[in-house]
Amino acid sequence: MPQVTEGNLDASGLKFAVLCARFNDFITERLLAGALDALKRSGANTDDIEIVKVPGSWELPLAAKTLAGRKRHDAIVALGAVIRGETPHFEHVAAQAARGLAAVELETGVPIAFGVLTTNTIEQAIDRAGGKSGNKGFDAALTAIEMADLLRQLRK
Repeated sequence: MPQVTEGNLDASGLKFAVLCARFNDFITERLLAGALDALKRSGANTDDIEIVKVPGSWELPLAAKTLAGRKRHDAIVALGAVIRGETPHFEHVAAQAARGLAAVELETGVPIAFGVLTTNTIEQAIDRAGGKSGNKGFDAALTAIEMADLLRQLRK
């Protein structure tokens, strides 16, 4: 039988950065609360969590690259909310945030969990930030924990 390696949801001893966009803060603050809840429930020490606020989702990749370059965190959670409006601005911001965060993750080797909501309506964003669809900030933090633990195992 082949050997299977997978990450565990054990955040003890791991360090995290949580990036949170201030734009649409009525949503992103809920995502942040969910992410912190997941980290704490999984054994993260509050002293091992750094919260960094950025103006919006567009700014997440640069902040993530700067944090990842410091080599102080085992994983980064990126949180934001891009809600479709009447112009193509939504597509540009959402695509570049995703593309930029993926590039930083691959370039630095630091896992970045994508917790940026891209919704058509405010109601959909509310549903995904603690409403009937759960809290995607919580989910993103769980992904960060699992990936940080997996990479710790793979790098041994």
